[in-house]
Order: sequence, then C-alpha cells, then structure tokens
Amino acid sequence: MIEVKSKPFSNFTFIDLFAGLGGFRLALKSLGASCVYSSEWDKQAQDVYQENFGHRPEGDITKVDEKTIPDHDICCAGFPCQAFSISGKMRGFEDSRGTLFFDVARIVKEKKPKVVFMENVRNFARHDGGRTLKVVQKTMEDLGYAFYWKVLSARDYGVPQKRERVYMVCFRKDLGDVNFEFPKPFPLTRHVEDFLLPESDETRALYDERYPMILNPKKKDKYSSKAIKLAIVNKGGQGERVYSPKGIAVTLSAYGGGVFAKTGGYLVNGKPRRLHPRECARLMGYPDSYKISKRPNQAYKQFGNSVVVDVLQLIAVQIAAALASAGQI
Repeated sequence: MIEVKSKPFSNFTFIDLFAGLGGFRLALKSLGASCVYSSEWDKQAQDVYQENFGHRPEGDITKVDEKTIPDHDICCAGFPCQAFSISGKMRGFEDSRGTLFFDVARIVKEKKPKVVFMENVRNFARHDGGRTLKVVQKTMEDLGYAFYWKVLSARDYGVPQKRERVYMVCFRKDLGDVNFEFPKPFPLTRHVEDFLLPESDETRALYDERYPMILNPKKKDKYSSKAIKLAIVNKGGQGERVYSPKGIAVTLSAYGGGVFAKTGGYLVNGKPRRLHPRECARLMGYPDSYKISKRPNQAYKQFGNSVVVDVLQLIAVQIAAALASAGQI
C-alpha cells in the first residue's frame, strides 16, 4: 500500500461489491472514505474479510434487493468477466441482464452514486470482440454516467508484478465537468527481491529441487522492469519457469498447475522456490498487518483473484482530484 497523507474522501461513503479480500476497501479507506456495505459470495473470502474488517459481507448479490443497500457516494465492483447475449443493436441495460454486471447496474440505477469504480481482467476489453465492454459503457451512459476506461499494469505504478487489468471509472453526469485522467506511469524502483520474506523454516519449505533446472544461458541476471526467466524445470510450461528476483513477478494466478503453480518459481539463494502467501500479499499491495488465510491453497487462490491496492489508491487519488475540480469535494 501507498502511504496517503491527505484524506480527500473523509466525508464520502462507498460500497464494496464482489469484495474478495477487500482490496477496494483498503484503497478507499486509505483516502478517508467509509464502507457502508459489502458483498462477497465465497465463504472462504468472507472469513478473511470478516477477520480483517470486523463484519461479514452479505452473500449472493443476485439475491440482494437493491433498495436495501445503504446510500453511498462511490460504488466499487471487481465483477467477474461474463459473456453478454447480444442480438442486433446493443440495448445497454437490457443486454446486461443475466450477467453479474447487471447487479452492479441495478444498484447504480437505484442508488445513483456519484462515482462507479470497477476493475476486470485485461481481456475484458477484447471480450466478445470488444462488445462486452461496449455494453458496459452504454449501460453506464444510459444510467447517466460519463465512462472512462484504461488498461493499466501494476509494474508501471510501483509494484513489480506483470498484472494488467482494465479499470473503469464512471462519474454521474450532473456533477459537471470532472476532468478525469488516469494516473501517469512512473519508473519502477522495487523488484521481487524487495518483497521477499527473510529466510526461515517457512520459506525453506517452499524450495523445490526435485527437478533439475535447465538454465537459460542467454539471460543476464540484471535488474529489470520485466520478468527475467533464468531457467525451466520439466518441460517449462506455465508453473515450471524459474525467474530472477531482480526482475518483476509474473502475474499471480488463482488457478494453474506445475511445480511453482500460481506464483511462478524464483531463484532465491541459488535454489528455485515458489512465493510464500505473504509475499503474494505484498505483491498485491496488502500490508503485513493484513491477516491472510491460514490455508495456503486458499491464500494463493484469493490473492490470484484480488486487486492491486496501490493501483486502486492512485486511481482513487485521481478520482478525488476530478471531483475537486468539479466542486464536489
């Protein structure tokens, strides 16, 4: 997480839909906003969320009456990517029915928050030939919002992980000219090695030397803002690649197999190992004070599904600046 000194959202409230581990909540809270409602259907994620924030998110959002959700200024939602059924002209709100985005839309339609802040996987922008994103945009515009979107990579915002996501920010049109811009990239100054835990019994248990490494002699182990693949094990498939801690991490994943499944392998102290769940938490912007699942497989899955808190914070700072320019803060 980034240390944010000003609290521009001190008088703002927000809701946390598809909350996961609460990455949006950490980001908005760091700028002073108060969470008034959260929803997450996964019981394991609910457990972790409750342990960290003191209350349990409501379950299946499709069964929640939008009228019962508290009024709020900002609606946050990292909804899953789903196909839209489209025939003929896009019908916006109607075309979103049957998808989980519809649950965001119906809440927005009822509550009319000032801002809607959403995140999805990079491929969402190209999903169904780009029509999925267009339906989301048209739906939000039909509901009275200006729509901004952009694909951003965590490595361009201080976090050494190749994690590209599409971010969508919507402002209610009656707020005036908000003059919003996504944050500008800046040079990377930290690498995977800066996020590793000290050597301990826990980290030593992560080393895997069952398979001989096939080294890549062409790769120089120098500091880089890219992932540096030094070697492979087995056939070198996903989860069987070994990277340098002097580069950036590959995208953490909720799924996938291989020796170094979900995190990739890293050459630490001359031996290959996967990342520890706490190291994954750090690479997603979660502070060390955040309590993670005691079940490693769940922790890996949860962080693979999560959001990078630092990127959300930087976007939220820009949202606050845009609102201030329109006289809303």
